[in-house]
Amino acid sequence: MMRRIAVLDAPTNLGLRPPTPSSVPGCAKAPGALRDHGLLARLRARDAGCLTPPRYDPGDWRPGDGVCHAPEISGYSTLLADRIGEIIDRGEFPLVLGGDCSVLLGSALAMHRLGEAVGGRIGLVFVDGHSDFRHPGNASYVGAAAGEDLALVTGRGQADLAAIEGRRPYFRDIDVVVLGIRAQDEYRLDLQAAGITTRPVPALRAEGAARTAQWAHEQLADCAGYWVHIDVDVLDPAVMPAVDAPDPGGIAFAELEILLAGLVDTPHCLGVELTVFDPDYDPDGSYAAEIVNTVAAGLAPVGAPEAVPPRLLPSAPPPQRGRPSAASETRPGTGPAVLNASPSEGASPNGGTGPGEGLVEAPAPAAAIEPVGPPVSAGPGLLRRIGPQEEGGLRSTGEEPPASAGLA
Repeated sequence: MMRRIAVLDAPTNLGLRPPTPSSVPGCAKAPGALRDHGLLARLRARDAGCLTPPRYDPGDWRPGDGVCHAPEISGYSTLLADRIGEIIDRGEFPLVLGGDCSVLLGSALAMHRLGEAVGGRIGLVFVDGHSDFRHPGNASYVGAAAGEDLALVTGRGQADLAAIEGRRPYFRDIDVVVLGIRAQDEYRLDLQAAGITTRPVPALRAEGAARTAQWAHEQLADCAGYWVHIDVDVLDPAVMPAVDAPDPGGIAFAELEILLAGLVDTPHCLGVELTVFDPDYDPDGSYAAEIVNTVAAGLAPVGAPEAVPPRLLPSAPPPQRGRPSAASETRPGTGPAVLNASPSEGASPNGGTGPGEGLVEAPAPAAAIEPVGPPVSAGPGLLRRIGPQEEGGLRSTGEEPPASAGLA
C-alpha cells in the first residue's frame, strides 16, 4: 500500500519583518513558484488547496510590543492545523508549502492534537540553518515569529502563540532534533541547556546525511511519530541564496535530498513542511527548479509501492531507567514510551527527568512489518491509525565533534 502525498499551500509572510519599510517579504510566492515547476506532477500528489493567510500589515508595531502579527498568526495556525488534520484523516502524507517558518506553529498544533488523540507524543525533526530559538528568556525583545518558531513550539514565549488551545508545549524539548544549524549559532548554548538534541553542519557532514537521518530516527524512537520542518536556508547560499537570511556554511542540495529521503522513509514520519524560499530572489526560476528536483527525489520513498501509512499507538508506562551510554551523542529523556517496539523487541526508552539525566543510547527500532488495518476515528480532524512499525537501521558509530560543536 503506497502513501499518497497531499500538497497544501500555506503562503504566509506573517512571521517575517518587512525587507524594507514599504515592502512585503516574497516567500508567500513560494508555493506558486514550486507548482509552476511541476512539483505536484513530479510527486503524483493530490492538490490539497491553499490556506489564504491574513493581510500582512505590521502597522505601528515596535520592538517591545511582543510578536508582530500575533493574533493573525494564532488564528492562521489553528486553521492550518485543521487542514493538516484533514489530510491525515484521509490516510495521506501532508507536504505543506510555506511561507515563512511561522507555519510550524500550525503543524505543531496539529501534531499535539494527534498525540493527544493516540495517547502518545509526537516529535519534531527541525532542519534549518538557524535555531530560531529567540525568546523572552534570552533576548531583549521578540518580534518576528519566523525567527522564534522553535522557541514557541517548545513552549517559550507569549501564550497566544505558544499555548494555542491551552496546549503548551506542542513539542517537548526531549522530542526535538535540530539538524543543519551553523556551528556558531547564536542560541546553541541555550539549546544545550534545554536538552534539545542537535547536529550542526560540521557533524552532519562528518557522519553523512543518510546516517544522520537514521540517527534522528533513533533519537525519537520513544515518540509515536514525528513531523519534519525544512527551512531551505539550511542550504549554503552558494547554491541557495533565495532566502531572507542567507548564512554561509550550509549543506548542498544533494545532501538535503539524501537527508530528506532518509527522514521520510519510515511510517514514523507523519509529514513535511518546506519554508522560506523567496522567489523574489529567483528571477529566472533556477532555484525553484532545484528545490523541486530535490523535494521530488527526497520524497520518493513516500510514494513507493511498498510505503505504508503510519501506525500510532498509545504510550506505555516507561520501563526502568536504562544504564547510561558511553556514546558521545546521547540525549536526555523523560516521560512515557510509545509502543513502537515492546521491551522484548529492544525498546529502552529514556527515563531521565531533566537535562543531563537519564542519558541512554537510543534504541534501534523493531524491524517487523505488520499488516495495515483500517483507521479508527479519534476525534474531529484526526485519526488513530494502525500501520507497521518503523524499520530498523544501523546506528551511527562514528566519532563526533566535541560537545560544544555538537550543540551549536
